[in-house]
Amino acid sequence: MAGPIALHGGGEFLPGDEPFLDALLDVTAAAARAAGRAEPLRVVVVPAAAARGRPDLAAANGVMAFERRAATRGLAIETVVARVVDRASADDEATAAAIASADLVYLPGGDPDLIPALFRESAAGRAMRTASDRGAVVGGASAGAMALAEWAWTPGGGVPGLGYVAGIAIFPHYDEEQRVEWVASLERIVPSGLGYLGLDERTGVISGDGDGWLVAGEGAAHWFAPGATEPVVVDSGSTLHLG
Repeated sequence: MAGPIALHGGGEFLPGDEPFLDALLDVTAAAARAAGRAEPLRVVVVPAAAARGRPDLAAANGVMAFERRAATRGLAIETVVARVVDRASADDEATAAAIASADLVYLPGGDPDLIPALFRESAAGRAMRTASDRGAVVGGASAGAMALAEWAWTPGGGVPGLGYVAGIAIFPHYDEEQRVEWVASLERIVPSGLGYLGLDERTGVISGDGDGWLVAGEGAAHWFAPGATEPVVVDSGSTLHLG
């Protein structure tokens, strides 16, 4: 059975992101227990979206944040960096093996075109699917979240995402002032029939049973069902339904 999916609006690992990270680690621990896996939890940070920038810094920030929050939750974790930054590293078997063995695979933000390009038909992409299929949590922030949806928008236009969540596109760093512009451009960016999920910074959603998603973080989740021009807004601690 596929594991939970976590989608985050950006500003990951910064002060204020603690509620989301805590919820993510708790869900990861529960998923590992359900699959019969004992601690330490294996957390794999994959800085692919930051490949054009500072991937090592993005990975280091993730490692420090997860270790810090795990300590406050009393969870034993092992943090690993899977440095997927180009096609060669995406096809590296040792890197893929690290991803496949994860309890949590986490994709920080960066450029939204990189993860779909690097993970489609690569060893890393197959490994992440393997981890998900055996119950591991797969999560992404900003560009990482966008890549996990059915469709992602990039500076060069829309591209198919990895499809971990069907029927939606993700708009991270949600800003109500930009909403009118986004709605006006939906026909150009998103294929008809898809809804989109706007996520505030330092806020995310984590899938649960059925179509319910736990909202966790400083802000809210804004769900625009297909064809809707006004969102359903769900605050932290409540459940969002994407059905």
